Amino acid sequence: MAIEKKNISCKVLIIGSGPAGLSAAIYTARAGLDTIILTGPTLGGQISLTSEIENYPGFPDTLSGMELIEKFQTQAERFGAKLAYDSSIRVDFSKRPFTVEAEGAVYLPENIIVATGSKAIMLDVPGEKEFTGRGVSYCATCDGFFYRGKNVAVVGGGNSAVEEAIFLTHFAQSVTIIHRRDSLRADQIIQKRAMENPKIHFIWDSVITRITGKERLEEIQIKNVKTEETRSLVYDGLFVFIGNKPVSDLYEGQLEMENGFVKVDPFMRTNIPGVYAAGETTDAYYRQVIISAGLGAMAAISLIKENN
Repeated sequence: MAIEKKNISCKVLIIGSGPAGLSAAIYTARAGLDTIILTGPTLGGQISLTSEIENYPGFPDTLSGMELIEKFQTQAERFGAKLAYDSSIRVDFSKRPFTVEAEGAVYLPENIIVATGSKAIMLDVPGEKEFTGRGVSYCATCDGFFYRGKNVAVVGGGNSAVEEAIFLTHFAQSVTIIHRRDSLRADQIIQKRAMENPKIHFIWDSVITRITGKERLEEIQIKNVKTEETRSLVYDGLFVFIGNKPVSDLYEGQLEMENGFVKVDPFMRTNIPGVYAAGETTDAYYRQVIISAGLGAMAAISLIKENN
């Protein structure tokens, strides 16, 4: 027999615990609004998996994504925000109080800030799903240690791919960056570090078409996009960093969206009064911690002003 879930009422429910969600919580809790943060499956979201952050103002020394998130969390809790280590599975924005059903409880908030962020895009090639967790990874910070002295490949050419490739050189014997173009998209300072690292090698103009192995990943097949030439390469691990997509499936049919991103006005209001959105749920362009934190603050300030 199913156990009846407890109903929990609050003034503000923030769905997501990344920079946008925690920043919003700092503001709403500090304003005296009863605030609950639904953390989702991972406290901090994508940023918690980042090994090094060196461009967040106020922190001249490099720190990890998890370290930064812990500071956000401490500050939000200091003002009275409460964390619920739970994930939402159903929402109903048709009337107030809104209904957000999570795995452990049902929340009935007067206001909502959607800050569910983004998740890694998969390659969508044969063998990828089968070997995820068995040689295929989307988080160098999580899994890099397991490849000490091994040979690994990284797919992608943006900041995340190159930064994580550099991080992996602390463990792996060699790291090969495979990119579909003939030049990287990462910031110049990050590119320079990668180019100067003797452990990092490059395969240009190439995409992965298949991943094979027995119990674990053993080989990847790549194709040159210019010559159509294919070849198989032996690696111990493959790290995929080809981009992210918003986590917004839960809101389809209720919130206006474009290409999966929740549409908001300049005050971070969605098409439903009382429901706001912020961070990478709404941002298809910048995708920076400081931007997400700022958008979270904007959503919270708008909410506060409309509840005075």
